[in-house]
Amino acid sequence: MNFNLSDEHEAFRLVVRDFAEKEIAPHAAMWDEKGIFPLDAVAKMAELGLFGLVFPGEWGGSDGDFISLCIAIEELGRVDQSIGITLSAGVGLGANPLFRFGTPDQKQRWLPDLVAGKTLGAFGLTEADAGSDAGATRTTARLSGNKWIINGSKSFITNSGTPITSIITVTARTEDGISSFIIESGTKGLTVEPAYRKLGWHASDTHGLSLVDVEIPKENMLGDIGTGFQNFMAILDDGRIAISALAVGCARACLELSTQYAKERQAFGGPIGRNQGVAFALSDLAVAVENASNLTYKAAWLKDAGLPCSQAASMAKLYSTETAVSATRVATQIFGGSGFIEDNPIARFYRDAKILEVGEGTSEIQKIVIARGLGLPVR
Repeated sequence: MNFNLSDEHEAFRLVVRDFAEKEIAPHAAMWDEKGIFPLDAVAKMAELGLFGLVFPGEWGGSDGDFISLCIAIEELGRVDQSIGITLSAGVGLGANPLFRFGTPDQKQRWLPDLVAGKTLGAFGLTEADAGSDAGATRTTARLSGNKWIINGSKSFITNSGTPITSIITVTARTEDGISSFIIESGTKGLTVEPAYRKLGWHASDTHGLSLVDVEIPKENMLGDIGTGFQNFMAILDDGRIAISALAVGCARACLELSTQYAKERQAFGGPIGRNQGVAFALSDLAVAVENASNLTYKAAWLKDAGLPCSQAASMAKLYSTETAVSATRVATQIFGGSGFIEDNPIARFYRDAKILEVGEGTSEIQKIVIARGLGLPVR
């Protein structure tokens, strides 16, 4: 058994870490404060090839593995969670549905630019009354001649309103079940609602969508009719591993920043790290970060090996995201009053972490998946 990453993976981690610390970290606080979606930074990520990591060379990708994508997401998330989710969603929710279920013509039309990071795609699954219960989709699509007419709404859709968003894939109810469709940005009847005022992820693009008599060509169905729900659920397995990597980045940042602060901060005649209350809290956090990392990269390895990974993905997502939330609480406590000030990145991580337990399936949904894997008859 070898738990070490390969030399190539470790070298790649150093490349992404250097990029993140030089190109992302110095600007993260400003982007967060002003709610800026940083197009220039996204373009630099594209130049580094991050959006094409897991795709074949025929589409402009790097023929890389999912472990590499997780490394990139973790390292970006270690300095800025908003940038980490931009990459995660751009690859896993934007390009991946098209790559896995698209026709050759659909791929030829949209995939190369998505893989190159020149454009972004969005994944329209969630609705106001169909979040965890995604099968309760109310958006409808009916065939009229050679066009689909789509009506409904979507909520909390990442990368849906950026200047470089090219397509949004959405689920909609058809006569044969739930199907999925490709809608080009700017299509008549598609309205990107104003950006949400969010607790965290301020530099991530998130909107609701309104679809009123949206007409798209018949050939814009993604996958076979009636397979949209099951196809999107398969996409979420990958997304859960990616979110787990993002959570590891958050938790690791909290551990590193808090440990350094505990060595430097003086109180009662010495560094606060000599006090058991602080030392034990950081020791517990170190164990949790190690466990979260192991669960995440095991799930990524299973995926790369072509082995079943749904159960492992849910375990990783459940544990890592809850670790991230706990890590921000511990870090804020160790930093004390200074951790409550927005100039401190810990405050940003504290706000950003909570959504990790919600997106790509809540912690409760992960427990249901895990329980079903145990053979329990849970609903």
